[in-house]
Amino acid sequence: MAIPTPFLLLLLFLLPSFIFSSPVQDPELVVEEVQRSINASRRNLAFLSCGTGNPIDDCWRCDPNWAKNRKRLADCAIGFGKHAIGGRDGKIYIVTDPGDHAVNPKPGTLRYGVIQEEPLWIIFKRDMVIKLKQELMMNSFKTIDGRGANVHIAGGPCITVQFVTNIIIHGINIHDCKRGGNTYVRDSPSHYGWRTLSDGDGVSIFGGSHVWVDHCSLSNCRDGLIDVIHGSTAITISNNYMTHHNKVMLLGHSDSFTRDKTMQVTVAFNHFGEGLVQRMPRCRYGYFHVVNNDYTQWAMYAIGGSASPTINSQGNRFFAPNDGTFKEVTKRENSPQSQWKNWNWRSSGDLMLNGAFFTASGAGSSSSYARASSLAAKSSSLVSTITASAGSLSCKKGSRC
Repeated sequence: MAIPTPFLLLLLFLLPSFIFSSPVQDPELVVEEVQRSINASRRNLAFLSCGTGNPIDDCWRCDPNWAKNRKRLADCAIGFGKHAIGGRDGKIYIVTDPGDHAVNPKPGTLRYGVIQEEPLWIIFKRDMVIKLKQELMMNSFKTIDGRGANVHIAGGPCITVQFVTNIIIHGINIHDCKRGGNTYVRDSPSHYGWRTLSDGDGVSIFGGSHVWVDHCSLSNCRDGLIDVIHGSTAITISNNYMTHHNKVMLLGHSDSFTRDKTMQVTVAFNHFGEGLVQRMPRCRYGYFHVVNNDYTQWAMYAIGGSASPTINSQGNRFFAPNDGTFKEVTKRENSPQSQWKNWNWRSSGDLMLNGAFFTASGAGSSSSYARASSLAAKSSSLVSTITASAGSLSCKKGSRC
């Protein structure tokens, strides 16, 4: 997507000063920092305002005292994961140390916070890049809140939400995630266990429920950016900015794992950007509401699936690649047309651009769509405004975020 001329000028102005002043040497981090600076300047220039029509952002971003009212965020979720309260009812825990130890984490580290038994709202004292030694095994009733700091989880294994509930992951950068495992990893103060090889996902939700991933920037992981599998349900994935990745999002473990029939996932207000190939998302068995997302690139397909999932696509904007081979938004896998013609896939109010088209199937206004409807869709004409701030935000205390 082309950057308007004023933003290019701003980029040229910001880049030299940033390069010579920043202690971070990773070129990818430099680019992300510049992009955040541009977004912050856009807000200062009033290109963005609180009244965006994005119900999550309009719930909390207008408050200049957001840093003192952090837990208000827990009341702003939408969709199937709207009851995820994270650490709302617990204390604030401050990450002061970017270090990590998989079995004996120090107080002040991220791992020490997420494994505790009690609810915690986890924030960060300063900017930091956290290279985890092994998967970050989260315990129930935790919020990871990156607002007010530039936080990257990158270069090692990343986040695992396994058989736990009430998790909020907000405002962090997750990228370049690697495999971990074949070692011991702690998941609570009283227990650690042997972990086999992980897949290398950005966020892996395995048998989890009431989980909300919001305003994160994700890219370039070994496997998926966000995977939701093994009977997980009550999930919302919103306001994220995803780029430079092949298999973006898997919702449903395998065609033989029928427990995923109860899965309900909302995918809303995300920006699927440059360098993406497929699985935005790829679905199995369950009920999936894909609503008001902006698709600016895909190399193979945007929304796909197998094993008869119900997919309700509403108010999205799909801009097909210029390569005429892959204009279709949808892809059915592992089944002939004689079978997938009965799968309930519907497009309602979607904006199709540059030749994009959605192949619908199923019983039209089947009652199954009621189970795949989690919030009222807004007009696709508003998608650019609703998703303008997708990804991690540059928030400063004392001013609107």
